[in-house]
Amino acid sequence: MIELPLAFVDIETTGSNFEQDRITEVAVLTRSPEGVEGFERLINPECPIPSFIQTLTGITPEMVLEQSPFEDQAKALFEQLQGKLFIAHNARFDYGFLKASFKRVGLDFKPKVVCTVKLSRYLFPEQKRHNLDTLIEVHGLEVSSRHRAMGDAHLLLQFWSLCLEKFGQDKLNEAVAHQLGHASLPPHIDSALIDSIPDSPGVYLFYGDNALPLYIGKSKHLRTRVLSHFQGALGKRKEMKLSLQVKHIEWIQTAGELGALLLESRLIKEKLPHMNIKLRRTKALCAWQLNEDPSGFIKPQLITAKDMNLGEEENIYGLFSSKRAATSALKGLAKKSFLCEGILGLEKLSKDAPCFGHQVKLCAGACVGKEAPAKHNLKLLTAMIHLKVSTWPYKGPVGIKEMDDVHVVDQWCYLGTVKNETELHDTLHQGKGDFDMDTYQLLKKSLSQARPESLVQLRRQSAH
Repeated sequence: MIELPLAFVDIETTGSNFEQDRITEVAVLTRSPEGVEGFERLINPECPIPSFIQTLTGITPEMVLEQSPFEDQAKALFEQLQGKLFIAHNARFDYGFLKASFKRVGLDFKPKVVCTVKLSRYLFPEQKRHNLDTLIEVHGLEVSSRHRAMGDAHLLLQFWSLCLEKFGQDKLNEAVAHQLGHASLPPHIDSALIDSIPDSPGVYLFYGDNALPLYIGKSKHLRTRVLSHFQGALGKRKEMKLSLQVKHIEWIQTAGELGALLLESRLIKEKLPHMNIKLRRTKALCAWQLNEDPSGFIKPQLITAKDMNLGEEENIYGLFSSKRAATSALKGLAKKSFLCEGILGLEKLSKDAPCFGHQVKLCAGACVGKEAPAKHNLKLLTAMIHLKVSTWPYKGPVGIKEMDDVHVVDQWCYLGTVKNETELHDTLHQGKGDFDMDTYQLLKKSLSQARPESLVQLRRQSAH
């Protein structure tokens, strides 16, 4: 359900009885991939507003006298809420009032409802109270206009964003699923199977009618992530297609997130599930190698993976899935840094004639002697520095400790995950693994953030 746009809703009323009292103000703060959009209306309740309500909200009879009644604003409000996840504090109150009000004008209002009081209880069980004033105080929410509809809706958005940052999307999915009940499972999947999936890090595999998986994914919270596929089945074409085809689910627990990431990448490349597009092995992997020619200019030469000594050579720039992608990237750098595409080999030069870029003032003139080789070389090296493939920073293979597991890596290649000396010995005897672009990026980030005590220097062994 979190795949739906989120509608953070608050209303102000003349009292607490949704059959007798009426709405005086409504605000809807919608969060979607397009951004955040607000909808705010004062409503004429066509009945008195008690003095204590006026004092609490600041909404007086004079403020609503010239406003339209609910029946005139119902259609616009209904459209604002349609197809969204309805989120409110003490949601039964806001939802009850709106459902009764819509019913009076002939509209059937049946949203999926999430209460932020229940959300707070689920995520912050140590707190004794969960009213809005407590959330403001405990979490430092910024108050703009308390007890006015839009002001309180903004508080709910802040609280939701805080929960997302603190607990992550998977945990928030779990909390929402807890309120909404179990997702509608595919017909061939038993709920007992779902219940047996641990809510811990790992990789899951969805199977159809044969032995090859349809889809492979990873998560820090396996059960929650698996359920989220089926929760999103009605709102996303890909999830609907997957939900209709899946007949069996398997999973592999890992010690932590890094293990899940490495295993997911490896399994996708081995099993090639047809619903996974990303993380498949790149067969045409290539990169630029920079070499100086007799004229003094450094010129890029495109080399393929079989010609690279990745992890050992310092003169490798960029990792690209195809020659086309590599050429496009180099052309982009040339235009941005006023490099000569003729010198770079991207354009054929005629003798003593400038390149096309120089004619349109996108080249500083290296092709016709207006820019010295040293200056052009410096510009090229500066432009490509962010693409430089790092050399392996260790003397040999290393182990990355994660709980009781050790992930063995060498020359940016993932060799396997081991739990004991025997497995370590067997893994190291397999020799150097295959270089993979996704694994390189993953390991580069993980090793840069790893604590020194989590790394173990290992000795490289020869394969037999």
